[in-house]
Amino acid sequence: MSSEIKVPVLPESVADATIATWHKQPGDHCERDENLVDIETDKVVLEVVAPDDGVLEEIIKNEGDTVVAEEIIAKFKAGASASKSAPEKSEDKPSDAQAEPAKEESNDVVSPAVRRLLNEHGLNASAIKATGKGGRLTKEDVENHIKSGAKAPAKAAAPAPAGAREEKRVPMTRLRKRIAERLVDAQHTAAILTTFNDVNMKPVMDIRSKYKDQFQQTHDVKLGFMSFFVKATVEALKRFPAVNASIDGDDIVYHGFYDVGIAVSSPRGLVVPVIRDADQLSMADIERTILEFGQKAQNNQLTVDDLTGGTFTVSNGGTFGSLMSTPIINPPQSGILGMHRTEQRPVVENGEIVIRPMMYLAFSYDHRIIDGRESVGFLKTIKDYIEDPARILLEL
Repeated sequence: MSSEIKVPVLPESVADATIATWHKQPGDHCERDENLVDIETDKVVLEVVAPDDGVLEEIIKNEGDTVVAEEIIAKFKAGASASKSAPEKSEDKPSDAQAEPAKEESNDVVSPAVRRLLNEHGLNASAIKATGKGGRLTKEDVENHIKSGAKAPAKAAAPAPAGAREEKRVPMTRLRKRIAERLVDAQHTAAILTTFNDVNMKPVMDIRSKYKDQFQQTHDVKLGFMSFFVKATVEALKRFPAVNASIDGDDIVYHGFYDVGIAVSSPRGLVVPVIRDADQLSMADIERTILEFGQKAQNNQLTVDDLTGGTFTVSNGGTFGSLMSTPIINPPQSGILGMHRTEQRPVVENGEIVIRPMMYLAFSYDHRIIDGRESVGFLKTIKDYIEDPARILLEL
C-alpha cells in the first residue's frame, strides 16, 4: 500500500526547511525506521525515517529544495521485508556478485557529517571498511581510513596545472546563513562593548588534579574546567541581574532563572545548546550535560529544544588555541563570556615575579542595559570565584 512521506511538523520559530540529503533512491528497499532523508532547518537537522519495511517509490522534492511543514516530499510503498526482497534482486545474478552492491548501498547510507568528511578528502565510501550498525559507515571509520594513510582515487589527487588559481563555490547551509544573519543583526541592534581580565587558573587546576580520578569514579564523568566557569558565571549573574536580562521592545526583561548556553563546534558550524536551570545543577550534572551536548553536536542530533532560549552564553575558544577574542552576543541575550587558552606567564605576587597558568577572559555586553561598572564587576566576580573556588561550594 502506498503512503506519503511528509516533512515533520517544524518548531514554531522555524518557517521552512531544506532537503539536505536523500539516503535512499526510488526503488531502494528500506527497513522500518531507517533514515530516508535529512531535512535541514536553521537550527537542527531532522531525520525522516521509513514508516515500515518497503520501497521508496518516488522522490518529489530533491536535495536543495525548500519545503514547509507537512509538505509531501516522497511516496513510499510498504511491502516485503529485507529477507524477502533479496531473492528478487538475485534471480539473474550469481550469488558471488551480490556482496559488493550490498556493501555499496550500506556505505551510501551515511550521516551528513560523514558525507562531508568524504567529500573534503575526496574519498569513496565503498572503498572504506564500515563497522557501524547494519554495515553503515561511521565518522570513526573515515577518520581511521585517513590516519592509515590510504589515498584518494588518482583522479581526485591529480595536481592542478602550474600557476592555476582554483576556486570552489559551495552554497551556504541554512545554519550558516542563520548564524550570519544573527551576528550581523547583533552588530546592528546592540551597543556591544568588550571588557577583559585575566585569571590565575592554578587553584582550579590543583583541585582538578587532586580529585579528577575520584570525581570520575564517583560520577562517571570527567571533571573539566567548564563546570567551574558555569558555576562562577551563575553566581556572578545573581549579583548583577542586568547581565541576565534582555531587551524586548521598550522593556527590560529580568530573568529569574539561569539558562546558560554553551557554544560548541559541530560539523554544521557553531551551535549553542542550553544548560537549563544551571544554578540547580551539581558540577557533575553540568559536566555530564556538556558531554552529552558535545556528542549530540558531532552527530547532528541536537534538537530545537536543546538550542532554544538561554539567558547567557559561555564560549571556550581556548579549546582551539585562542589567546584572546571579542565574542559576539547571542541575541536576545545581553552578554557572553569568552574563555581562552591557559598558558604560563610571569605575574607579580607580593612584590615577586612568579610563573602562573593564566587565562584571558573577555566579557562582551550590550551597553544599552549594562553599564561599565556592572560589566567590570561581573567579570571581576568570575575571576574571584575561579581564583578561590572554595567560594563556589560555600556560596560566598
